[in-house]
Amino acid sequence: MNPKVKTYLKVLANLLTAVLVVLIIIFLIPKLIVFFMPFIIGWIISLIAKPIVEFFEKKIKIKRKAGSAIVIILVLAIVIAIVYGICYFLVNQVIDFVQDFPRLWSGLVVEFEQVGDSLMGVYTKLPASIRSTLDSFAANSQKYFSNLSVGSGALDLPSVGNVVTKIPDLIMAVVMALLSSYFFVADKDYLKKTSEKYLPASVVYNWEIIKRSIRNAFGGYFKAQFKIEIWIYLVTVIGLFIIRVDYAILVALGICFMDFLPVFGAGTVMIPWAIIKFFNGEYAIGIGLLIIWGVGQLLRQIIQPKIVGESVGMDSIPTLFLLFIGFAVKGVLGMILAIPIGIILKNLYEEGAFNTTFESISILFAGFNNFRRFGDSDREVIRKYESVVAKTYEEQIKNETDNDASDSESSDKSTDS
Repeated sequence: MNPKVKTYLKVLANLLTAVLVVLIIIFLIPKLIVFFMPFIIGWIISLIAKPIVEFFEKKIKIKRKAGSAIVIILVLAIVIAIVYGICYFLVNQVIDFVQDFPRLWSGLVVEFEQVGDSLMGVYTKLPASIRSTLDSFAANSQKYFSNLSVGSGALDLPSVGNVVTKIPDLIMAVVMALLSSYFFVADKDYLKKTSEKYLPASVVYNWEIIKRSIRNAFGGYFKAQFKIEIWIYLVTVIGLFIIRVDYAILVALGICFMDFLPVFGAGTVMIPWAIIKFFNGEYAIGIGLLIIWGVGQLLRQIIQPKIVGESVGMDSIPTLFLLFIGFAVKGVLGMILAIPIGIILKNLYEEGAFNTTFESISILFAGFNNFRRFGDSDREVIRKYESVVAKTYEEQIKNETDNDASDSESSDKSTDS
């Protein structure tokens, strides 16, 4: 086989493999994650329980299977109790918030009207088109939130029926999660030994690269940001309680969610909120909001270097692109996952996981550039064309010269006669 043909066949195979991997990641992996979610939850529980089991093995000399069963039961009991308590409290808060939403919305409308009265001098000087746009935006916003407050408590019978039909599936998922968590702890080396035994060494090597990248992304950046947000939430909720903000716990959760998103931050909520309070003459609340925001930012600057340490982050411009792409693809969930996925791709690139694909693209690009360049054999056409044109021009000049000479002789003969 011609070496060049063989090279381009390799390039085609590598690029098709890359496309196939991307399609699998986009379309197949999410479905597999949903399908095997009980086992993934069991694996997460095993990660929590594994250090405690190892402690029992070393210190108390307890057998792994017995120790894992005891620890899993204890961990599950604690987690279920904590989650139940948090969910119970939050659900009550949300129910109270939904019931109180019309009153809150009326108060918010009054505050915006007061701000509008304060800015009426500026509003009257705006062009008519801008004023019409602002009026339309205000009307649409009021209609949207009014519909939200009316429809938020609606619960129809088909929805209840769907929930009831899902109960057996939920029970089975819980059972599988508990059993898998036990076996993941009891036989912690089973998956590793099985993969090394049956999978090719190249697949195991690439999986180790992917695993390190995921660990760096979620165990580094994601975990560090989560720890930081816990402290920011505590400061925010305490401050909101001090200035007597209604539903401070829910409001603080929303603020911390915005603070968790890169580029946005808590200031996108708290600074406009403080400005509105200043326009309405509520200077104490406005100053309090700015103090809460400032203390939160100061606390972040103090604890972030210690908590983040050497975790991998992203520069501002790539982060902004990732957030936009994530939001366009999957909304808010896409924004949350965009940064960890970007970090994983960055780590994979630094590990050399994309070297073969990039080399294939470089070979294809170089071959295309070499193909479109002209060599001596290609320029021979130009030389032949120029030779023909020159020869034709010379013959034309010669014919014109002969014709001129013939005309001159005829003129001389006529003159002599």
